[in-house]
Amino acid sequence: MKNSTLLEVSKEATFYMNEDVNLLKALKHFFGFDQFKGDQEAIIRNVLAGNDTFVLMPTGGGKSLCYQLPSLIMPGTAIVISPLIALMKNQVDVINGMSDSDGVAHYLNSSLNKSAIEQVKTDIVKGKTKLLYVAPESLTKEDNVEFLKKVKISFYAIDEAHCISEWGHDFRPEYRRIRPIINEIGNAPVIALTATATDKVRTDIKKSLGIVDAREFKSSFNRPNLYYEVRPKTRDIDRQIIMFIKQHPGKSGIIYCLSRKKVEELAEILKANEIKAAPYHAGLDSATRSRTQDDFLQEKIDVIVATIAFGMGIDKPDVRFVIHYDIPKSLEGYYQETGRAGRDGGEGLCIAFYARKDLKKLENFMEGKPVAEQDIGRQLLQETAAYAESSVCRRKMLLHYFGEEYDQDNCGNCDNCKYPKKKIEAKDALLVVLKAVEVVKGNFRQEYIVDFVKGRGTDDIISHKHDQFEEFGSGADMDSKLWNPVIRQALLVGYIRKDVENYGLLKLTALGKRYIKQPKSFKIVLDNEFTDDYEDGCNETGGTSALDPELFGVLKNLRKKMARKFNLPAYVIFQDISLEQMATMYPVTEQELTNIQGVGQGKAKRYGKEFLKEVKAYCDTKHIIRPEELRFRTVAKKSMLKVSIIQSIDRQVDLDDLAEAKGLDFSELLDEIEAIVYSGTKLNIDYFINEVIDDDKVDDIYDYFMDSDTDGLSDAQDELGEGYSEDEIRLVRIKFLSEKAN
Repeated sequence: MKNSTLLEVSKEATFYMNEDVNLLKALKHFFGFDQFKGDQEAIIRNVLAGNDTFVLMPTGGGKSLCYQLPSLIMPGTAIVISPLIALMKNQVDVINGMSDSDGVAHYLNSSLNKSAIEQVKTDIVKGKTKLLYVAPESLTKEDNVEFLKKVKISFYAIDEAHCISEWGHDFRPEYRRIRPIINEIGNAPVIALTATATDKVRTDIKKSLGIVDAREFKSSFNRPNLYYEVRPKTRDIDRQIIMFIKQHPGKSGIIYCLSRKKVEELAEILKANEIKAAPYHAGLDSATRSRTQDDFLQEKIDVIVATIAFGMGIDKPDVRFVIHYDIPKSLEGYYQETGRAGRDGGEGLCIAFYARKDLKKLENFMEGKPVAEQDIGRQLLQETAAYAESSVCRRKMLLHYFGEEYDQDNCGNCDNCKYPKKKIEAKDALLVVLKAVEVVKGNFRQEYIVDFVKGRGTDDIISHKHDQFEEFGSGADMDSKLWNPVIRQALLVGYIRKDVENYGLLKLTALGKRYIKQPKSFKIVLDNEFTDDYEDGCNETGGTSALDPELFGVLKNLRKKMARKFNLPAYVIFQDISLEQMATMYPVTEQELTNIQGVGQGKAKRYGKEFLKEVKAYCDTKHIIRPEELRFRTVAKKSMLKVSIIQSIDRQVDLDDLAEAKGLDFSELLDEIEAIVYSGTKLNIDYFINEVIDDDKVDDIYDYFMDSDTDGLSDAQDELGEGYSEDEIRLVRIKFLSEKAN
């Protein structure tokens, strides 16, 4: 809406503050809206009244309006501190687009030349500028500080306020300097705004900005229209993503990757498969980034493959899916990025791919940082892992993390709720945990409590002399898979809590103390199981959004029957991920079966006939139209490496020498060998195993996998103990699967 009376209306601030109808008129006048959303009106009135304000409002909730409208009707210039240059330009363009003048809103950052900066200052002095967006680095420059001292400041708005906290997902040290600079320029009310902040981060923000008494406005974090799903990150992740996009033709989506290299590679693969996609990351020049952003908004391209550099402040309401190729570093980041889906209230599919190996990579990235920063980073990663691995309602997990309780047991719109696991009784295990937290006086984190109840005499436990406590090892005889889900679900119920000041320390609540005195039934669901290496492709988690749960159940029963027939663990026949894909793609020929992840020619021939027969009968009975076979085009093939590895093992080349010759570390070579074996090819590495592992150890590990329900590394290490290295377990697992599965 064009408007030539901005300056006149700004003089009517008091009028708008006191008259309800006129504040609505101002909203209509400037923005064309007939009513406020949520707490917007109350927030604006609090700002107009000159009070410090803290706003916690999810992405898409309308945070910007909370400072834009009062700035337009208050005397003076509002200073908006924002970390994102692209966002500044976007919002300045929107505000100026409502006026005949271009000077109502300006930004001041490193992208401007001297003459542009002078124009900004001239407009401010003349009283034209109601909103000035500044980067925190620009705010602290001496010239700017001296200039702003002479300006009437209506209020300060600190956008993306979580950047002030080391516990936020995007900590920026320069944000810590905001309060001292405000004091230097001149005091005025402060409004701090963020889309994602835990109790710990909120406390940090208010302390650092000196607004501890600010009135808080906290909107619900629940986005009922968003569907949350976590899938195992497997070798065919690119194929899965392409399949997903093809199943949602013409819909807009964002795929987040951690590295620029992966962004470029995946964008090329999507384009090769006739998907309109483009890469976006900070390494591209600004013109390319702007063009890509515009193409996405104008629907010239459907999919953006991006680092977290993309999406901040992008107002595209109909993004239908957000995919995380790599699990994010924090739940704050994950929530904010998924929040870009379904902002119009329509469908929003949020799919994250998870592998423990990615967590290890993220931990490695932290090396060299200050110890305190590493500790915080690890805590945030553990929260992300808890979210990914838990079988509890994902909505409940997310909302609890942000301090909001969700009373429903089943949201009906996440993978864990659509495909719920059977609950088991965990009353005794909960008692063990609560007593452990109580006896160590609430001064330790989850991993310490788990070690304590298991009876692991770690250096830390021994140094505190907690190994001498009667409760030490009180859960040693219980299933080790219980402890993390018991603790995570006890947190959700409120028997224990995490300390805000010393984040991560488990504290017993009054409810927990009552439980110790009067225990009752406590039913939990065990965590989803993920492998340590996404190349393995083995997991126990719920399947894809296109999964046919009835067929999946039929195939699981058939697998159980065949496992009994051959006297083998069920996962040796086919892994869950393979059954899930069969229940999604409905293969009816041996060739189609080999397109399923984890199924090579050998496995298809050995076990496939019965499964194909079952799938065909199911499709015929249910009159199911099967999806056409996906013609997946890769950009670069790595098959020659696998062929070379197979040939080298046939010649009994020492695996250490083979790794060196291929430019791989030993773990990476094992990744490749495991992928070969999991797809159904038989390899004999006895010549190497016999040289490097004692026969007794080989027998122990082999027997473990023969009797186990899972081939997960962490489970094997828990069961076998510290005397068995990860490499030893992986080598014998390769031998076992090669001999029994292929």
